[in-house]
Amino acid sequence: MTQTQHFDVLVVGGGHAGAEAAAAASRMGAKTVLLTNKVDDIGQMSCNPAIGGIGKSHLVAEIDALDGVMGRATDKAGIHYRILNKSKGPAVRALRVQTDRKLYREAVQEILQEHENLVIRQESVLEILTKGEKAIGCSVNSGRAYFAEAIILTAGTFLAGKIHMGDLQTPGGRVGEPASSALAESMRGMTFRVGRLKTGTPPRLKSDSINFEILEKQHSDDLAPLMSARSMREERPSQIACFITHTNTDTHKIIEDNILSSAMYSGAIEGVGPRYCPSIEDKIKRFAERDKHQIFLEPEGLESDLIYPNGISTSLPLDVQKEFVHSIRGLEKAIISQAGYAIEYDYYDPRDLNYSLETKGIRNLFFAGQINGTTGYEEAAAQGIVAGINAARLVKGRDPWEPARDSSYLGVMIDDLTHLGTKEPYRMFTSRAEYRLQLRQDNADQRLTNKGIDLGVVGSGRASLYREKMKTQRELADRLAREVIFPNSGIAKMLGLELSREFKLRDLFRRPELDVLRVADALGMDKTDAKIVSALETIETEIKYEGYINRQKVEIQKIRQSESEALPADLNYDGIEGLSSELKQKLVHFRPKSLDRASRIPGMTPAALSILLVHAKRASAE
Repeated sequence: MTQTQHFDVLVVGGGHAGAEAAAAASRMGAKTVLLTNKVDDIGQMSCNPAIGGIGKSHLVAEIDALDGVMGRATDKAGIHYRILNKSKGPAVRALRVQTDRKLYREAVQEILQEHENLVIRQESVLEILTKGEKAIGCSVNSGRAYFAEAIILTAGTFLAGKIHMGDLQTPGGRVGEPASSALAESMRGMTFRVGRLKTGTPPRLKSDSINFEILEKQHSDDLAPLMSARSMREERPSQIACFITHTNTDTHKIIEDNILSSAMYSGAIEGVGPRYCPSIEDKIKRFAERDKHQIFLEPEGLESDLIYPNGISTSLPLDVQKEFVHSIRGLEKAIISQAGYAIEYDYYDPRDLNYSLETKGIRNLFFAGQINGTTGYEEAAAQGIVAGINAARLVKGRDPWEPARDSSYLGVMIDDLTHLGTKEPYRMFTSRAEYRLQLRQDNADQRLTNKGIDLGVVGSGRASLYREKMKTQRELADRLAREVIFPNSGIAKMLGLELSREFKLRDLFRRPELDVLRVADALGMDKTDAKIVSALETIETEIKYEGYINRQKVEIQKIRQSESEALPADLNYDGIEGLSSELKQKLVHFRPKSLDRASRIPGMTPAALSILLVHAKRASAE
């Protein structure tokens, strides 16, 4: 007899999307069950053991602002921190953290165990059960059935997953793990538009077979911020170095001579790969003019003997992988522990989703993660937390939460996916956000934590930290507004400033040469205190870019009031001055019917929208 169990929310899949979805729903009081093929693999990093990067760390900051899992787990496992785009503006600065793969997995599982309303079961899901146009549960291979008011499917690369290496093809969700073939087959009988995408991974190398002594060494940034507001610097694991090497003309010739044996070029793979994280075969073909490509050699953990060579993802046969690896400086004697491979899998057109991530065709069913055509841990986790919040709200009979694209990267991503869809794995970049100066990593909690408290997804601990941070920030801002710096004073000298008259310290923050750490030191503050430094950096950014931020707020309001303005179907975008060539091409391709639709085009800027608004008003007046 089939056993049945009833829950409020049922989450299928224990990857990054599933972990965040289950945690969020349970924090909101929903009785939640997480079903996964293998409990010990919850939080597994299938590809690169790193979190963050351009645009991606902004998503992690927003997840953390909503009391999510990813930022905390990253800091518990972070072994190498780097600030990217240090020399650029604060909107595009990002944090990237190399993690210990084992510690990260353990941290995710440990954090999930803290959630009282969450039950975790090791089950392989065979079918999503429906009644009419409503999802009601799922059947599993143990003979049980699980029922719930809301179901979240986060199957990652497991739906009809197929692993490719040369001409070898094997079913699998990742190496050594079976694909969800039965579930994929049952899903193909539903109303969703289905496609195939591809991702890949490089060979893993034995660290003791690499000649690190001749390679460039890259140290961790000592004063890099943490990923989570709940983390403490002293709780981080030991910090270690990464190394850099490059491909060369010999490497490229080996790959070119064997290109047709790659699954990507033999015709074996029908799915589209990620444009912004191409295989080494794609790099050689697409950038034929380049004689080398950078490779980051990243340790997989403090106790691991494996190195992840970031930059040489491949689906070439093993013998060719060995040959081209050995042509690379420092890797002449490298031993491949696990061959690189490509993986092809089913995804569903995200235009078949509501903004809440609930499917349009089947009520009470939510999709999150790579199933929606995205790539990357961070994009998956961000969708997971939104799906978890909205599943819990559905159970409680409340309207869905729809994060706006002018207030979060969560909103940018979901808006892009649900309105524009994707034909290639979608990856987050800061360039996708029109209002990125307001959507910085440092102010994610100011944008989202109060909302998370209202939603009930932010716990008391995270809420208390936020209130404490804002109190510190207000006190520091008040002090800067009161503090007067006189010419030739001790503080002026400590700040390295030559002044002709007295200034309030707040006004001096507009000067590009003023250093936050020096300010903290001059005012007798602890410059090693990450919370104080973070508060000062946020204040500095808001002061220095105050004019731009205020102008952007006006533009947002103007666009919101004019979203319904129609754009003529025959508008000659090529003839509009002030638009970039890239935007002209996209506008010609999408032919948006309104300013609202135009605002959703990736890479659209406030300035470009203002130009389009002028043309829309001109057309309506004629």
